[in-house]
Amino acid sequence: MSSSPAPAGRPARQERARTRRTDYAGAVYGSLLAASVVVTAGTAGDFPRLQLIVLLLVTGVVFWAAHVYAHVAGERIVGRPIDRREVRRVARREWPIVEAAVLPAVAAALSPVLGLSLSGTTWLVLAVAIAQQVTWATLGAISAGATRRMAVAEGAVNLLLGLVIVTAKAALGH
Repeated sequence: MSSSPAPAGRPARQERARTRRTDYAGAVYGSLLAASVVVTAGTAGDFPRLQLIVLLLVTGVVFWAAHVYAHVAGERIVGRPIDRREVRRVARREWPIVEAAVLPAVAAALSPVLGLSLSGTTWLVLAVAIAQQVTWATLGAISAGATRRMAVAEGAVNLLLGLVIVTAKAALGH
């Protein structure tokens, strides 16, 4: 089997991707989670901004803990020993799930300064969550050594996922 040579600069990007272990998947997932929180929070009635902020952050922490637990439990099931160092490593790797809730929460906190109503706040928070989701997905593709075309495709797929969430919010009428 012959393979064509890698484009110039690609092996260096792949090497950097191996040495840098940012969990872009966790950041993308956390951004989707934050966007989903905004949509579902509105279905239960009008939430004051503080409740929306707390809901975003608590949901991020709970899902982070669930991911850490699932990984640890999965390792135990296949017979791999887990020590505190491994739990800390997994916890650090999954932390971007929590970090992805921070920027939307900040947007909610700053929305009164922008003169936004509660409805305007939820749309701003949703836009921030989707924008960061697309950004993290694109950066993750670039970090993994993807071509420019693949990085753009990754961003486009994530934008479409975000638009599905926007459509759900609009369909719910809030």
